[in-house]
Amino acid sequence: MIRVAVVDDQELVRSGFVVLLGSSDGIEVVGEAGDGAEAWELCRRKAPDVVLMDVRMPRMDGLEATRRIVADPRCARTHVLVLTTFDDDELVHEALRAGASGFLLKDTRPTQLLEAIAVVAAGDALLAPSITRRLIAQFAALPSHPTRSGDDGLTDREREVLVAVARGLSNQEIADALHMGYGTVKTHVSHLLTKLALRDRAQLVMHAYESGLSVPGSR
Repeated sequence: MIRVAVVDDQELVRSGFVVLLGSSDGIEVVGEAGDGAEAWELCRRKAPDVVLMDVRMPRMDGLEATRRIVADPRCARTHVLVLTTFDDDELVHEALRAGASGFLLKDTRPTQLLEAIAVVAAGDALLAPSITRRLIAQFAALPSHPTRSGDDGLTDREREVLVAVARGLSNQEIADALHMGYGTVKTHVSHLLTKLALRDRAQLVMHAYESGLSVPGSR
């Protein structure tokens, strides 16, 4: 059973998520909050597996709440899944730095939302492909960076996984595309982060484009 907390300052939106999640097999809604301060306190008391976190909220926004939840040892088992819109690109960057585990758009279909919650609850990071594409477009618009020289120490298989991550695929989608086990993909992603001294999946995406392994517009 995946224990989920729902955080949004709009009661109607929050109630809609609660009804959807509460009627889904394998998910238990353990609480809801209307701002970041309430969310942090809720996580300290309930330690949910996943927090569905809005960004723009009064008193304490979702970014500050995410920072506090990720840093709080009482919330060590909690992963934050941020809900955003196309107008929130800067907030996506800030949320990445704050330690969020995933990003979805608010117009995501219910089935995709449920799948994303399962992915994040399993300890896997998730970037919606549309958000990944926008991060890539922004990166491509910046002044050119020199390609990293020398051998990066990656195996051919690790490079394949890295390119797939840069396309915005989840670990399960990578496993299906490359005919690998899900656990094997997770191991490859972990090795990539370690070998390249990167913090998270978004940094892997940027590395893939900066190093020339992927180019904007490639599939």
